[in-house]
Amino acid sequence: RWREVVPLACTHDDLVDIMWEHVGELGTSHAYVMPASPLGDESRRIGFLGADLSPTVDGWRIERILPGESSDPGARSPLLAAGVGAAVGDVISEIDGAPVDPAFGPGVSLIGAADKPVEITLVRDGAERRTVVVPLADESDLRYQDWVRSRREYVARVSGGRLGYLHVPDMQSRGWAQLHRDLRTASAADGVIADVRYNRGGHTSQLVIERLASRVVAWAQARQLDEMIADPDRARRGPVVFVANEFSGSDGDIVNARAQALGIGPVVGARTWGGVVGIDGRFDLVDGTSVTQPRYAFWLEGKGWGVENHGVDPDIEVVHDPADLFSDADPQLDRAVEAALAALQQAPAATAPAMPDPKVR
Repeated sequence: RWREVVPLACTHDDLVDIMWEHVGELGTSHAYVMPASPLGDESRRIGFLGADLSPTVDGWRIERILPGESSDPGARSPLLAAGVGAAVGDVISEIDGAPVDPAFGPGVSLIGAADKPVEITLVRDGAERRTVVVPLADESDLRYQDWVRSRREYVARVSGGRLGYLHVPDMQSRGWAQLHRDLRTASAADGVIADVRYNRGGHTSQLVIERLASRVVAWAQARQLDEMIADPDRARRGPVVFVANEFSGSDGDIVNARAQALGIGPVVGARTWGGVVGIDGRFDLVDGTSVTQPRYAFWLEGKGWGVENHGVDPDIEVVHDPADLFSDADPQLDRAVEAALAALQQAPAATAPAMPDPKVR
């Protein structure tokens, strides 16, 4: 059937689209077709300033500068770099000597400027100042770290400081690193919210679960320290609650199924993506087009083979209305906090024991 459509393809993109439609009929996840080279002209990538802007009479006003994350090289904040001196309230009036487009903003002037020095003119209290900034080729990491920070602060605030928060964006090296950015601080709280929403999968869910399953079972007291040291290191002292949504997929499905099978903690949110058939990428087309080969089915305790094309059902369902996605409301996180605090009522967090009476001869 699809052979008849192939002669109608006029471009390589058409061919890739036909192949996507073809493998889509297999009814399996991870059936991908990817062009050998990126789409579009890479030399014309737009540079990003890592800020929220709004139009004004004289240019575009800086409403907010994303703070960045020093431990993540991809999350640098261009306007906060040394020597730039930009601040909220400044107006960007020119880029490389040309006025900023009043309708489309700085993006038009930053075509092809990704990762290259650019001169911008800042206006503050009527005074102009020129400075050099290096825009980002992609600000998604910067905005991601800002979102994680906001969720961490939100959980701390609504729980009265009793709960820690961490997010795992995938089950690969990036997600493993992100887990450990917040694990020590999060596990020092009475309980932990483990957010795996938007988790893109990978292969480290068994390691992540081992980390989150670990709980404090011992304490050490050193002569030179005022406080006892919890053991194991970076283990949680109280309950853990997982948060998942429909974008938690592949190994992001599996991590939630593991948590349920082991009884580590409840999963709050929406049914996950439902794709647990693993792949190889051993065979490419002659032009370099990548085609994956789904070949590893996955059976899970309590769910059998049923996660593929269905997902993992949460223990506590909370659907995030699309209308709320761009608001400050986070009902899934709110419900997870509620569940964690309720668990602490039933079983308080582990605390350091009292020191024994001194032995006197």
